[in-house]
Amino acid sequence: MAIDRRRGADPLGRAMLAHQRGDFETLRYRDGADVQDGNVRKFYFGSSEEWADETIALLDRLADREPVLDVGCGAGQHALWWQERGVDVTAIDASPNAVRAARDRGVEDVHVMDMFDLAVDRSRFGAVHCVGTQLGLGASVAGISDLLAEFARVTDEDGIAVVDNYDPTRLDEEFFGYRPDPREGVAHRCFHFEFEEERADESRVREVGPSMHFLLCSPDRLREATIGTPWTVRSVAQPGDGTHYKAVLDKRGPGSGRDE
Repeated sequence: MAIDRRRGADPLGRAMLAHQRGDFETLRYRDGADVQDGNVRKFYFGSSEEWADETIALLDRLADREPVLDVGCGAGQHALWWQERGVDVTAIDASPNAVRAARDRGVEDVHVMDMFDLAVDRSRFGAVHCVGTQLGLGASVAGISDLLAEFARVTDEDGIAVVDNYDPTRLDEEFFGYRPDPREGVAHRCFHFEFEEERADESRVREVGPSMHFLLCSPDRLREATIGTPWTVRSVAQPGDGTHYKAVLDKRGPGSGRDE
């Protein structure tokens, strides 16, 4: 028997939890007839030995500004990396099942929380880590600006943040879920997750998530989103073909003379 659950669906989180607990699971991205493997192990359970040197360097940089807020922590791989090195880290995710998976893996300070409404004290953190292109869930340049303002609220006056996105000026329409936009430096990505799990009693659970909309913005558009916030885009790294980038933001303001 297959159970199809849509209300309160959490297919991505359920896939992480099933993987963590050793159950057979399948996660797919779907955009109409187009399907792509969710690759849960690679994206959420990879060993730090598989991470790029640039990733480790950024994690180290954030560790120097602890405590760290790991936004959209997933199964907790980055939070665990910091925790194992004695860094004060708080991990959050909107998915209850992702939080369960992270807790099962040993993340000590992990909570279900909406990144657009952070239930933490003002200036509580020195650093924010928000990767996985979640920034794009702001859905517009103004929405991203609002999210950056929320990150600014919970970081101290010397706060630092690392965010990432895809650069639409280097993408084409073959990119999964791609939707064009007439504005320069802006595009959209739309898809939903589908999860299937086979249980020991031979029953199957199938869960289909809601459609998700990400704004894809170039580094220049990200700089535009920082206007009116305390953040300055300090550096941008676009390795490989440059389609994906990570940006370091800080509150030192333009013209500080560092890391340009």
